[in-house]
Amino acid sequence: MEEHLKIIQRLADGVNPITGEIFDDNHILQNSVIVRALATSVKALENEIKKEQRKKTLPENAGQPWTEELDEDLINKYKNGQTIKQLSIIFKRTKGSIKSRLINHHNVLNI
Repeated sequence: MEEHLKIIQRLADGVNPITGEIFDDNHILQNSVIVRALATSVKALENEIKKEQRKKTLPENAGQPWTEELDEDLINKYKNGQTIKQLSIIFKRTKGSIKSRLINHHNVLNI
């Protein structure tokens, strides 16, 4: 995707991505409507790349649904002294999701 972004960015800049040649003013890719469409595509690809990069940094189970069994296990482990950080590692979820689950769904965590 990053390579595609570079190509589209070059086109939006009025440059042939293969040769580096600058397009003439009357070239179809210099048309303002097309330049705006290319710029919009650049923004969309940049956002998609950011989203993909963020996914790579999230724990394996981030965003996955919780089951009753997982909830019970979470509560028991917390009540038995596991820290939020330890629970996030055990359940492969973010610390924020662990806190949220304990506070909002089970009123176990007193914050």
